[in-house]
Amino acid sequence: MKKLLVINSSPRAAGSHSRKLTEVFADTWREAYPDSPITFRDLASSNIPHVSETWISAAFKPESQRNDDELEALKISTELICELKAADVIVIGAPMYNWSITSSLKAYIDQVLRMDETWALNRENRLDPYIGLLKNKTVFLLFSRGAEGYEPGEYNDKINFQAPYLRRVFNVIGITDIREVALNGAMFERDAHAISARNAAAEIRILIAAEFLL
Repeated sequence: MKKLLVINSSPRAAGSHSRKLTEVFADTWREAYPDSPITFRDLASSNIPHVSETWISAAFKPESQRNDDELEALKISTELICELKAADVIVIGAPMYNWSITSSLKAYIDQVLRMDETWALNRENRLDPYIGLLKNKTVFLLFSRGAEGYEPGEYNDKINFQAPYLRRVFNVIGITDIREVALNGAMFERDAHAISARNAAAEIRILIAAEFLL
């Protein structure tokens, strides 16, 4: 049975469009796979720390050589990495903030991208030195954006530092099966956005029902 990890990165508890998308995903998943275990990680309330000098010192030395402060610095990182490794399907609710991602999601990424845990260094290949260590996983990126035109080739494509960055991050750690659903235009016409929200929810349901997840 597939294990699901749902990550919310919006700082808004109420009124968050990305949280509505992850809620649709989790509810639909439960209906399709009632016995599937689900882990929820709310980055807004998890107080994910930023990487510190102690963290860096600890991450780049063998565990047996780490002192108590260094072990403590990596404690949350190790917990988050264990969640990632245990999951078969990872869902991330990611609102666009200043054309990129929230600071909590960036802090999360910094915590889970650890050498020899989620990726390894190939010193023999300077042109492509990263070896992903997380295999056989699927990632769903559920985006919410205030404006529109962020898809490839559209008028805001060049300032979309959200989707390309997250795709690259997961590629580096070995995950290439990445699906995206975007809800755009929250700042514009309410009726049009409501239609887009219904379409995004329908797309999520179709993806869950698709054969590749069975």
